[in-house]
Amino acid sequence: MTKRSITSRKLWKLGISEFNTQYFDFNKDGDLIAKEGNNVYNIRYLAEKFGTSLEILFPYIVEERVEDLLDLSSSIIKKLKYQGKFFYHYPMKSNQTKEVVMAMVGEGANIETSSYNELYIIKKMLEQQSFNEKIRILCNGPKTDKYINLIDELQHRGLKILPIIEGPGELKTFQHSKYDVGIRLDVPVKTKSNWNKKIDRFGFSRKDLLNMTAFRNLKVLHYRIGKLEKPSDIIESTKYALNVYFKLKETNPSLDTIDIGGGMPVPFERNKKYSVEKILQKLFELLKKESEKRGVPHPNLICEWGRFMVAPAQITIFKVIDTKKISHNGIEAKKWYVIDGSLMNDLIDTWSINQKWFVAPLNNKLDGKLTDVWIAGSSCDSDDIYTGIDESITLPDYNYDKDEPFYLVFFDTGAYQDALASHHCMLSSPIKIIAENGHIVVARKRETPEDVGKEFGW
Repeated sequence: MTKRSITSRKLWKLGISEFNTQYFDFNKDGDLIAKEGNNVYNIRYLAEKFGTSLEILFPYIVEERVEDLLDLSSSIIKKLKYQGKFFYHYPMKSNQTKEVVMAMVGEGANIETSSYNELYIIKKMLEQQSFNEKIRILCNGPKTDKYINLIDELQHRGLKILPIIEGPGELKTFQHSKYDVGIRLDVPVKTKSNWNKKIDRFGFSRKDLLNMTAFRNLKVLHYRIGKLEKPSDIIESTKYALNVYFKLKETNPSLDTIDIGGGMPVPFERNKKYSVEKILQKLFELLKKESEKRGVPHPNLICEWGRFMVAPAQITIFKVIDTKKISHNGIEAKKWYVIDGSLMNDLIDTWSINQKWFVAPLNNKLDGKLTDVWIAGSSCDSDDIYTGIDESITLPDYNYDKDEPFYLVFFDTGAYQDALASHHCMLSSPIKIIAENGHIVVARKRETPEDVGKEFGW
């Protein structure tokens, strides 16, 4: 490996498993590549072939992450002699793309749905025999009549469907169901994140839960606290939930499972490494200790980590179509890089929750100088910008009117962005391709003006 390639990898933080970048590198020509076993994908070549804006999804990354999580949980359970089971439920809302969902269930993940439409996809998969019928399905989200009817239909067909009760109306429907059900606890313990609200409309308070009459088949106590930052976040909230769990179990002996929901963070900013092993081990240790103290069997554990599992499996690529100097005093960035896509449309979390992304060049020219830039999208909106993790983004210095075409890659874009994407200014969504087993498949063609126009009745 040359000194230049080592410097490149260090600068753009590639090849680091704790940052989920072990799949990416620069080749000897400075082009970004993705590695899948013996298969190598040249990302610059794909950008030039299919055009930009471009999304590339790597299902093999999803498969590897599911396998790693299940292996890790099995190892911890064995080491601690834990008597309960671990179940991973993939929340479909994170990314409903067929290749993602199929990769999940193919590696042993269960599923969590949040709407009738998502559960309908499960029905289609069942009819197509796309998964083992022992798969477990959790149903979160508000239960419309259609959602309830489909839950009932699939239960009667023998699928393990477990609705999570989140409100009073659902309580009337499911409390005395002959099938297993779960219920959501509104935990007052919160972490600091954009996903937490002072008042959560989902779930029931501790007082409400403990005042309820016994259920016919209560199986799961579900709660969530938002994004985890350190093991102590999950420990504090789980202690609270366990106190409710043990009390509920006195009147509901069928209760045997704790569902901690989502929240495992992604190291988007490349400045902090999160230890999944440490968080899971602390969690299992707490469940074991508190259960044995009370003479209660170790509960099963469910997690619904979605963003953590799928974000690293996709990258989004744009071409720089213009550059402009920033002359304002006190502004750290020196230039605008204008791209051929929209941050507000294609990476909407940039605008909606101030999401930070790690950005790198598709071709790294360390023989040229670097500069600090801001990135502007192609809509006419002044909010369609990205100013970086530390108020600027360090990239190779590029001049649109002098240099050859220049491309940028945004990492960790595999969660939520497609489902939340918009068509502000009637801009087209990126073309989406799937890279798997050495082959490239177009999953979504580039939208024409006619395609976008139909969304608005034209």
